[in-house]
Amino acid sequence: MIRAASLAAFLISALPATAQEKTKGIVAVGGSVTEIIYALGAGDRVIARDTTSSFPPEVEALPDIGYMRALSPEGVLSVNPEIIIAESGAGPTETITVLEGANIPFITVPDEYSASGVSAKIIAVGEAIGEEANAKALADDLKRELDEITRSTNEMAGDNKKRVLFILSTQGGRIMASGTETAAAAMIEMAGAENAVSAFDGYKPLTDEAVIAAAPDAILMMDRGGDHDSSIEELLQMPVIASTPAAKNRAVIRMNGLYLLGFGPRTAKAVVDLNQALYGG
Repeated sequence: MIRAASLAAFLISALPATAQEKTKGIVAVGGSVTEIIYALGAGDRVIARDTTSSFPPEVEALPDIGYMRALSPEGVLSVNPEIIIAESGAGPTETITVLEGANIPFITVPDEYSASGVSAKIIAVGEAIGEEANAKALADDLKRELDEITRSTNEMAGDNKKRVLFILSTQGGRIMASGTETAAAAMIEMAGAENAVSAFDGYKPLTDEAVIAAAPDAILMMDRGGDHDSSIEELLQMPVIASTPAAKNRAVIRMNGLYLLGFGPRTAKAVVDLNQALYGG
C-alpha cells in the first residue's frame, strides 16, 4: 500500500510522464476522495466509485465497485482503472495486493480529523491526479476558513459548551456511541461543543450507566433517510435516553453522514450547520 508520505516519489516512478500531469481512468474510493476530485474540476476523469461516494449527485451514475472496506479485485478490475485513489482503511489487503500485482497504482491518502488533516488530504489527491496548483489553493482556503470558524464557534460557546452525544446506532436497543479520536468527536469540538463521552477511543456500545453519566444536552446522529420523525420518537422513548437533558429538550440533530463526517471540501459548511443546530442563529 502506498502512503501519502511516499506519494510524490511513487507517482514519478510508476506513472508515464503524461499521466503525471492529468491522470485519467480514476477509481475513487471513499466519499471525501470523490468529493475532492470533483471539487478540483476532475470529475470527468472518474470512471467508477465506491458505495460511500454519493456526492456530488452525478457521481451516482458511475459504476459502483462496492463498499470501500470490502472491495473485490474482480469488481475493481472490471472498470479498467489507470489509478485508484482511496481513503485510509480501504481494502482488504488481499485486494490491494492483487491490484498492485496488476501494476495499478493504489494511492492511500491521509485521513486526520482536523483542518490540517483536510488540507493534507486535498493536497495528496491533487498530487495523485496532476492538479497540484488547484489542490493547494483549495486546501489553503479551506484550512483558513475552518480555522476561523472553529475559533469563532468556540469563542461564542465560551464556558457554556453543550455536551453532545453522537450515536452511531441503536441496533438491538444498544447504543453505539462515539468516544474520542473519531470524525464525530472532531466535528463536535469544531462546532464549539463538547463530546459527551471521553472514556474511550473510537465507537463502542454504552451501558445505561454510561449514557446517564454522559448527560448530553444534545444527541447527534446520521440521517439515514426514511421516516425521520418516527426514528427520533423511537429514540426519545428509549428509557435510558428519556432520562437525559437532550430528550427533555427534544434536542436531536440529524445530518447526512458523508456531509458531517467526511472531512472533505464541505467540512467548513458542515461545522457551521452543526453549530447553528446546537446554538441557534
